[in-house]
Amino acid sequence: MKFGVSTFITDQGIAPDALGRAVEERGFDSLLIAEHTHIPVDRRSPYPGGGDLPEMYYRTLDPFVALSAAAAVTERLLLGTGIALVAQRDPIVTAKEVASLDLVSGGRAVFGVGVGWNREEMENHGTDPTTRGRLVNERLGAMRELWTAEKAEFHGEFVDFDPVYSWPKPVRRPHPPIWVGGGEGAFGRVADFGDVWLANRTDPEQLGPQIERLREAAGREVPVTVYAAPDDPATIEGYEQIGVERLLLYLPTRPETESVEILDRLAAAADRFR
Repeated sequence: MKFGVSTFITDQGIAPDALGRAVEERGFDSLLIAEHTHIPVDRRSPYPGGGDLPEMYYRTLDPFVALSAAAAVTERLLLGTGIALVAQRDPIVTAKEVASLDLVSGGRAVFGVGVGWNREEMENHGTDPTTRGRLVNERLGAMRELWTAEKAEFHGEFVDFDPVYSWPKPVRRPHPPIWVGGGEGAFGRVADFGDVWLANRTDPEQLGPQIERLREAAGREVPVTVYAAPDDPATIEGYEQIGVERLLLYLPTRPETESVEILDRLAAAADRFR
């Protein structure tokens, strides 16, 4: 089983270059970071984790700027969004950002995607929350065209453009891997667009049957990565037994010294299974 790190990079925690270097030095294979452009003050959408929304949600750095900083000081680390809120993103601009990250990192970009939960946030981007699933699917389809076609065009319900030139193209062909986040409601998106299912943190006993249902729906052996996994050895062993390919161990957002200490603990837990 492979091990990576998932976290929020903010203006109050460890800097992205220092984080990338520390994660790679400890033998992790990947770093995925969360995205929120802003958080509306008047928010009715409940926080999925329950209780008050942690401050880190409205202090996140732009993911592609942060990941580029990490790319500049690392050599092997996969660098990804965990997750990019595609329902809030222009597909032409986002396709260029992903391809640019893949280029400057030497083919190490991972595009983790999802539909999001904060309705007020997406409404501020002009997105109707009730159609965000269809919107995300179209935008992913349009981005694939931009990455793979010399003269890309797309005509859909939400995305529509005549033939365009768009460079750079990604280093990895046909494009950087798309890791689709979400629960069982995302299985159709995983089947159509996903190279990996980026599963929410779930007990192994529940996740095992979900993996079986996903692979039945997709008609193929979709690899599974668990987002924000704990470093508890018994839980890690449970994930290993059900065939999870990768765990993204969760790193709380802290200043550099404390972050490095936590990474040492996470690395020690991973070393028992690597």
